[in-house]
Amino acid sequence: MDTFVIDGGRRLSGRVRINGSKNAALPLLAAALLTDQPVKLREVPNLADIRNMLKLLGELGCPRLDEPADGGFGDGTITVRVTDESLSHARYEIVRTMRASICALGPMLARRGFARISLPGGCAIGERPVDLHLRGLAALGAQITLSAGDIIAKVPPGGLVGTTVFMGGPFGSTVLGTANVMSAATLAKGATIIESAACEPEVVDLANLLNKMGAKISGHGSPRIVIEGVSELGGADHRVIPDRIEAGTYMMAAAVTNGEIILENCPVDSLLSAMHCLDTIGVHVEACNAVASNIPTRSAHRGCEDPMRCCVRVTSDRILRPVEVTTQPHPGFPTDLQAQLMTVLSLADGNSVITEKIFPDRFLHVAELTRMGAKIIRHGATCVISGVRKLIGAPVMASDLRASAGLVLAGLAAEGRTTVSRVYHLDRGYERMEDKLRALGASIQRVDESEVAAAETVAG
Repeated sequence: MDTFVIDGGRRLSGRVRINGSKNAALPLLAAALLTDQPVKLREVPNLADIRNMLKLLGELGCPRLDEPADGGFGDGTITVRVTDESLSHARYEIVRTMRASICALGPMLARRGFARISLPGGCAIGERPVDLHLRGLAALGAQITLSAGDIIAKVPPGGLVGTTVFMGGPFGSTVLGTANVMSAATLAKGATIIESAACEPEVVDLANLLNKMGAKISGHGSPRIVIEGVSELGGADHRVIPDRIEAGTYMMAAAVTNGEIILENCPVDSLLSAMHCLDTIGVHVEACNAVASNIPTRSAHRGCEDPMRCCVRVTSDRILRPVEVTTQPHPGFPTDLQAQLMTVLSLADGNSVITEKIFPDRFLHVAELTRMGAKIIRHGATCVISGVRKLIGAPVMASDLRASAGLVLAGLAAEGRTTVSRVYHLDRGYERMEDKLRALGASIQRVDESEVAAAETVAG
């Protein structure tokens, strides 16, 4: 099992290119199950979750057509195509590693009339039931049953029929649920209206791909999506949007190290809430063109030809200010940046408050940050963070993908050495993170856990 060894206290400086979005690419890949024509995706990140999704698609009769001999990703262009529509069982052995595998349910059901998929796994960040997915598909006419841990969905003889589907839940709308129902509705008879639909950029990107494939979708990016069913879909060539969570993570890396980082291919248009929060703290995001032209503004939009693929410079004030933040569905502050923000606020001058409204139990990183000297008190879904002058390096353990990123940021800022174990979580969402951080001046190495244990034994 791999571990990161970080010697903190180094100021980060340099350039980083933001990869394609993992959370967008996964449902985009699943959408290939809706057609028998090739679907080509560009700028797909080379991540564990993506590799698992490709393995799942292969088992569902939709293999990759352009896989290099070494199994690599090349330039990030991936083409998949259905070759066998008789395979409709997504097995637990694959599904348990990745929650987004549930995205295959809607496309398989709509195209093949039958789908069997294991209840999904993923990170340990609290309850994430799929009842909204099933309720939405059932509203279209699907017959849903559960058997031996599997979801079994069948299309009745009359086929799926468009209707109005309400997708709101106790913690807001569901991104993957919206993706599933929207995908299934593309091949339903008549019109489907999704009310309280997720507004996330990843949903918009999926709708854009489906429209390229011949779907008739409007309203994506708003709480009401309208889908006019069509008889069939074709192939498409699509460029995946940049990863807003990766971009936000590197913005916060600049903050905790008082660094200066230029981010290329940065989706500032999908990070407005996060950038507003960072600006309040004292972290500034400016378009590279605005900086070069001495435009007197801190707006990241000024100077950006495409605000979803911008070049920005991220800098921070020497003294960071406290803030109160509540995670919310898009366009609110994203829950996937909560752990990273908590690390930043651990070094702010004053008391900050973070309230988690999406996954109220998503605080497993609190105990690990406390081991490094952070002062954090949790009250249910709210944490109060009292900033300290410095964090101290320590052995910490990652519990989930975004918590891993928060602990790596803490290690970059800390005095001394930090070891972050279980970084396989990190590999699910960040491509070559240690290489990118080293290029920015960080002292970070990936080593086998046994090497760390041996070194500690010798030192003892």
